[in-house]
Amino acid sequence: MLELVGLLIVAIALLAKPVLHHAQTEARAAAAKPAVVKKPAATKVGPLLPRRRVSVTVLNGNGVSGAAAAEASRVRARGYKIGVVGNAPRGGYGRSIVMYRAGLNREGSRLAHDLGIGMASPLDGLHPRDLHGAKLAVVIGG
Repeated sequence: MLELVGLLIVAIALLAKPVLHHAQTEARAAAAKPAVVKKPAATKVGPLLPRRRVSVTVLNGNGVSGAAAAEASRVRARGYKIGVVGNAPRGGYGRSIVMYRAGLNREGSRLAHDLGIGMASPLDGLHPRDLHGAKLAVVIGG
C-alpha cells in the first residue's frame, strides 16, 4: 500500500510539470496577442434617389393661410415633385420639420438641407396615410 502511494506521488510530480509548463506558455501567448476587434457588418446603403423621383407632401402646421403653398413652391423650385399641399392633422409645431418614411433618412436630410430646415426625423405624429403616397413631408411650424 505504501509503495502504491509513493508511486502515485512520483507520477503526479512527473505529469504535473509538463502540464503546468504548457498552461503557462498558452497564458503568455494569449497575453501577448493583441485583441482582435470585430467590426460590425456594414449595412448596404443604396444610392440616393434623384430629387425628381422624390415626392413631397407639404403640410401647414402653423395656421397661417398660404404658408403651405409658398413652401410648396420653394420645394418645387429645388426639383422635387409635390404630392399634396394641405393642413397638418394637428397644429402647434414650434419649428418647421422634414419627416421621412422608413429607409429614406438620407433623402429627408437632403431636403432639410435644401430648404434650410434644421430638423429631419422619421414620421413623428404623422401616419404614412397622412403623406398620401409621398415619400417625404414638410410640416411648416411657427
